[in-house]
Amino acid sequence: MQKIGTATARSWLATLKQYRDIRLLYVFLLGCSSGFPFVLIGSNLTGWLTDAGISRAEVGLIGAVFIVYAINFLWAPLLDRVHLPFFTRKLGLRRSWIFCLQGIMLLLILGVVGTQPSVSLLWTGILALGISACSATHDIAIDAYRIEIIGDDAGRVPAASAVSIIGWWTGYSLPGYLAFANADAIGWSGVYLWMALVMALLMGFTLYVREPVTDREQLQATAQLRYAGALNAGSRRIDRVLVWLSVTVIEPFADFFRRNGWRLALSILLFVFLFKIGEAFLGRMSIVFYREIGFSNEDIAHYSKLIGWGLTVAFTLLGSTINIHYGIVRGLFIGGIAMAASNLMFAWIALTGPDETLFMAAIVVDNFCAAFSTVAFVSLLTWLTGRAFSGAQYALLASLGNLGRTTLASGSGTLVDWLDGNWALFFVLTALMVIPGLLLLLLIGRQLTPEGGGRPLDNKRHNLD
Repeated sequence: MQKIGTATARSWLATLKQYRDIRLLYVFLLGCSSGFPFVLIGSNLTGWLTDAGISRAEVGLIGAVFIVYAINFLWAPLLDRVHLPFFTRKLGLRRSWIFCLQGIMLLLILGVVGTQPSVSLLWTGILALGISACSATHDIAIDAYRIEIIGDDAGRVPAASAVSIIGWWTGYSLPGYLAFANADAIGWSGVYLWMALVMALLMGFTLYVREPVTDREQLQATAQLRYAGALNAGSRRIDRVLVWLSVTVIEPFADFFRRNGWRLALSILLFVFLFKIGEAFLGRMSIVFYREIGFSNEDIAHYSKLIGWGLTVAFTLLGSTINIHYGIVRGLFIGGIAMAASNLMFAWIALTGPDETLFMAAIVVDNFCAAFSTVAFVSLLTWLTGRAFSGAQYALLASLGNLGRTTLASGSGTLVDWLDGNWALFFVLTALMVIPGLLLLLLIGRQLTPEGGGRPLDNKRHNLD
């Protein structure tokens, strides 16, 4: 028994040592950049609109700006193939796209500073849409960066996924905490001015990290030769353009379906679409719920943002080590059930009123369940992504997940109104929304891991050729 215990302890220590890798610091810093825009067009904007007296239905509809994240796969292939003049030569393909889009977002944030949602909600929405478009585009490059910087070091995929999630929540929660803690004192315009400084800091992070070294261009060149032969292309300019477009637009998606087969590929895409819809409904209305139930901006800042961030960091690390040991499929299934159950905690708050102890308990449970399931979810998407077109393929998978969350969750405010403000019933319904995704996971899980039992997917990578 003692030997077994010692072996287990060593196994866990070996797992934790995976985090002593400078590449994971790079992933963390860019994860911060990925999460930050969500606070600009998510909780901060929702808080501003709520304080400005905008209706619940309009708050829910303004969240439709997130739909850009659901369709960014349409232009994602360009980020695998298009080199930006000057910047790509100086920073590399991935960092150049990230840095330039951060610069555009900085200008848009400064534009938001001068808006008044109560006077011109449309103008505020247009600026939010611009931030959303830039953020969704630079997420393509950030996700591809994470995949490429880790390379074929498959054992570090869950660790990299965890660190990326921690970075995302750091970029989202800490600025969100500062925003809500100071919103009443300096006003929301002042908050967004401080947010512009945060974006400038993130641009500094992008300059600090190292560009990944990959065989991406060699793999793309091989695909280009294959398409040139298939299309019988000559040396004419029109032939070269046709081959380039075919490799850029068609090959990333053709490669995904070729490696997985049509039936499994479509099942995977449907699962990704459905898995987190309930969580999205809850997230979109959470700030509105907190305010209507009686919590102040300071309460939201302290519990939901600051404490929620700390819990997410701890639980994400825990979730990644569990997924490394027990497998991604099993982690997804357990996380999905727990995620649905955690939504019922908010139904409890809706029935009891603004109890800070219960609020704290709900934040603990919700952050544990979300962190656990998200690590497994991101690891799955990473594992399914090829190396020649990592930006396009990951964007396809992530976009489908965002499509379910943004298009359907944009009607979350309307659903609450239809329920006559019955928040408890609303949260019960969000808990039930996970069932279709779990049923699909049961169907595809054995195909993803041929031996069954939820063994780590990273030991069974597809042949990328």
